[in-house]
Amino acid sequence: MRTLNAAIRAAFFLVAVALLMASFLMLQASAAEAPAAAQAEPQQTLTEPTAEQVAALEKLMNRATMVGHFTVTGEEGRGGAGGKLTEERYELGEVKRLESGHWLIQSRIRYGDHDVTIPLTLPIRWAGDTPVICVDDMMIPGLGTFTARVMIYRGHYAGFWTGKDHGGHLFGVIEPAKEE
Repeated sequence: MRTLNAAIRAAFFLVAVALLMASFLMLQASAAEAPAAAQAEPQQTLTEPTAEQVAALEKLMNRATMVGHFTVTGEEGRGGAGGKLTEERYELGEVKRLESGHWLIQSRIRYGDHDVTIPLTLPIRWAGDTPVICVDDMMIPGLGTFTARVMIYRGHYAGFWTGKDHGGHLFGVIEPAKEE
């Protein structure tokens, strides 16, 4: 009887060791497959715009007016924590893509007490079919230094901005140039 108990215990021990080894090998195989699976998932990448996309953005933005609102995060009464929205208005002149890939945008920027007319050279990157204005610590005379990401899609714009010591969101519509 004692020999039988020892044999049963030994068999259980061997089964337990075999299960542990199988589990370890399966975990090791899963870990090896994880990077390959991650690479197989499509990555969102920045793309070079097609000639049609460039032409469509130039047509949409040329002499258009961007009318909307901005918020100041965390500031009562200015869009933060349920406060009011502040109106903004960007009256655009000629908009064209430069050979460098940046865009020249003649702009009249109006918000709050500010009213500035200035030519801006801005990088616009593309996420698939969507242009995104990408500004990093850009000095805008008369207004200050800003960082922003502003997406343009189907006649609307939306994004995030930061200034020296504040930031928030902005959004609105793009009103096409009036036919003359």
